[in-house]
Amino acid sequence: MSSFLKYLIVVCILSAVIGRATEPPGFVEGHLKILSGKEVELADGNTRAITVENYAQYPLIILREGGKKEIARVTLDGNGNYRIALPPGDYVLDVQRRARGHVRAKPRRFTVVSNQTVRVDMDIDTGVR
Repeated sequence: MSSFLKYLIVVCILSAVIGRATEPPGFVEGHLKILSGKEVELADGNTRAITVENYAQYPLIILREGGKKEIARVTLDGNGNYRIALPPGDYVLDVQRRARGHVRAKPRRFTVVSNQTVRVDMDIDTGVR
């Protein structure tokens, strides 16, 4: 094989790798809904609606599709909404699992496409009735 042909093959491979690495990200956005049989009860006996502090108790994570590797943590606003940029690819949105607790949530699979936004809402059931 000539050195020019080897050079051309290397240039093609590098162009493909570099081109993919510079592909613009896409976005995933959505809303976390916390399902509970009762409102949050404070120590003084008063109740209140879901707040930022409640959302912080149920962190969302993004995993690579087909694996368990966590690649991002989702930051929710005060209303339970989020938006995050990700490289194009297949992912899973899930609730960070804890050893104790009774949080039930179905992991949500989604695909990010360059320069597009995909909506993925998540419902969790705290098991509190």
